[in-house]
Amino acid sequence: MSPRARENQRLSDRIRVLHAESDGTFGAGRIWEDLCEEGERRSLNRVARLMRLDGLQGIPCKKKLRSKPSGTRPADIENHLARDFKADKPNTRWVTDITYIRIVGGQWLYLCVVVDLYSGIVVGWSMSRCQNRQLVLQAVLMALWQRESRQPVILHSDRGCQFTSDEYQRFLKGHNLTCSMSGVGSCADNAACEGFFGMLKRERVNRRRYETHAEARADIFDYIECFYNPRRRRKLEIRKQKKSNLTQPSVVSG
Repeated sequence: MSPRARENQRLSDRIRVLHAESDGTFGAGRIWEDLCEEGERRSLNRVARLMRLDGLQGIPCKKKLRSKPSGTRPADIENHLARDFKADKPNTRWVTDITYIRIVGGQWLYLCVVVDLYSGIVVGWSMSRCQNRQLVLQAVLMALWQRESRQPVILHSDRGCQFTSDEYQRFLKGHNLTCSMSGVGSCADNAACEGFFGMLKRERVNRRRYETHAEARADIFDYIECFYNPRRRRKLEIRKQKKSNLTQPSVVSG
């Protein structure tokens, strides 16, 4: 075998491992990102070609347009993010939203998450058969428990009635959280949280058939705490390590 063929074989072996670890959900783009984090300097086109030769592919994102009625944003609340979903430090900017999981028999399980925009980690979540204020408050409480300091945090949401309620607003003010809300009927204003729900549905929920609420709860817990968050933490550690290596002074021998 030529050196090029041997290198392709080695790379294909690693691609198959990463694809299997993702439960067969990652396409060429996310496989390429993982390889880059491991120090591989290979083009995206090469990764895509090797995956195509192996018959490997991810689960594509289905584009769809949807709209839902918006609540009335309280007069003193603004859109502090303005579609800027970047954060320089952890626990300074969070986004939250609610989605639903279908259960056999026409039932639903509702999931609320709080995502830290700095790391992309789900810092708080809760599940319930009812879409009410307690569902949201429990998710925010979980995020607060893991926060190391009492520094102010911007918490962005849409205009759902759970977020515009007086109880929710009082809760945020009592815990040093600055409320931020989307514009009227614009899901793009909360795209970071919608993006997580898209991955959850595409990579896990849409590939399952949940017979009971308990089964759905267990599987969603597994996705968040055993698959999604660990990967995000690993990416964050790699990013910190690279930044540390760049800031370390070089040693000159003489």
